[in-house]
Amino acid sequence: MTVASITDGSGELRHALSQATYLDFNATAPVDERVAAEVLRYMTLEFGNAGSRTHGYGQAAKERVNQARREIAEVVEARPEEIIFTSGATESDNIAILGLAAHGEATGRKHIISTQIEHKAVLEPLEVLASRGFDVELLAPSDGGWVPAEAVAAALRPDTLLVSVMAANNETGVIQPVEEIAKVLAGHAAFFHVDAAQAFGKVVAPLQNPRLDLMAISGHKIGAPKGIGALVTRRRGFKRPPLAPLMFGGGQERGLRPGTLPVPLIAGLGTASRLALTEVDVRTDRANQIKELLLRSLLPLGATLNGDPRRTLPTTLNLSLPGVDSEAAIVALKDLAAVSNGSACTSQSYDPSHVLMAAGLPRERIDGAIRMSWGTATIDVPAEEIATRLSALVPR
Repeated sequence: MTVASITDGSGELRHALSQATYLDFNATAPVDERVAAEVLRYMTLEFGNAGSRTHGYGQAAKERVNQARREIAEVVEARPEEIIFTSGATESDNIAILGLAAHGEATGRKHIISTQIEHKAVLEPLEVLASRGFDVELLAPSDGGWVPAEAVAAALRPDTLLVSVMAANNETGVIQPVEEIAKVLAGHAAFFHVDAAQAFGKVVAPLQNPRLDLMAISGHKIGAPKGIGALVTRRRGFKRPPLAPLMFGGGQERGLRPGTLPVPLIAGLGTASRLALTEVDVRTDRANQIKELLLRSLLPLGATLNGDPRRTLPTTLNLSLPGVDSEAAIVALKDLAAVSNGSACTSQSYDPSHVLMAAGLPRERIDGAIRMSWGTATIDVPAEEIATRLSALVPR
C-alpha cells in the first residue's frame, strides 16, 4: 500500500484510499491516525459544548479548545487569543478581506494590493470589494512564479488598506517572499494578509514574522479533518485588526465568527498543528527525498519545471512534458498514481491555469502541466513506473 491504513470502529483495518499512490496532497491530505483518534474521543467521550459553563462536560470541551489555540499559536508564534476558529482557509480569507471593508470605507483607505496567482478564495472576495469601489491592484509574478517584494513596494500608496499575498502557491508550490514583503510594510499602516493554506506546518520561520497581521489556515492540508481552519488575527500593540463579522448570532470567537464550536474538529486541528511543528524536520527531509526521486525519473523525459525550483515547497512538483496533454497524462496514470493538473477548487473546469498564465508560460506548457504533491502519509512512490507510463505519451 502507498498510504497508511486506518482503523474503523470495529477494530478491523480498512484502507483509506485505492491502490493508486496518492499524489494530490495539495488538494487534501488523509487524516493522521493520531488526529483521528483525538477527533473520535471528542465526538464520543468528551462531547460537551465549549459554551456550556454550568457543568464539567462543557468545561472539558472549553479546555480542549483553549489547548488547541495554544497548539496552533505556537506554530506561528502568535498569542492563543489571536486564533479564531473557522470552517477552513476559504472562510478565513473571506473574513480577513471582506471584514476590513467597513474600516477602509470609514478611513478612506480603499487601495488593495494582491497578486494574480492567489487562490480563488482571495481573488473572488477582492472582486466583491472592487465592485464596491475599492481599487484592487493585482501584481504579476515572475516567470518563476513568485511576486518580488520590490513590486509590492512600488505599488504601495498612503491609502493602501491591505496587502494580500499567499505564503505558497497551491499549484506550483512556489514559496512567496512574505518576509521580504513584511520588511517593505514596516512603518506602513496597511494590513498584511497571508493565505497560508499550503504553507502552515510546512514552512515555519516566515509565518512567525510578527508583521503578518492576518493569516488563513486550513486543517485538511496537514492531516486534520476537512471543515476546520483558523484565522490568525495578530494585534498591533493592544489593538486587534478592525475586522467586522460576516455572520451574526451567538457571539462565539470574540464576536467575529459565531456558531457552536466544533470541538472534535478543533481538537484535531490542534493535534495536527502540534505534530506538524514537532515533526517538521523529519517530514521535510522525507519530502525532499520523494521530490529527488521523482525528478531523477522525470527530468530525462524532457520535463520542464513550472515554478522556480529554488523556491518550491519540498512537497510539491509541477511540471510539463513536451507534447503531452495533462488530461492524457492523468488518464495514463489513473490506476498507478492520483495526480492533478491544478487547483481542486477549479478541477471541474477545463480553463487554463490562471497561475501559469500569469507567469507568462506558453499555452502548450500550461495545457501539459501536471501537479504532484505528497505528505507524511506517503510511504512509497513508483517513480520509475510513472516515468515509463508518461514516456509512452511523449512524441518521438
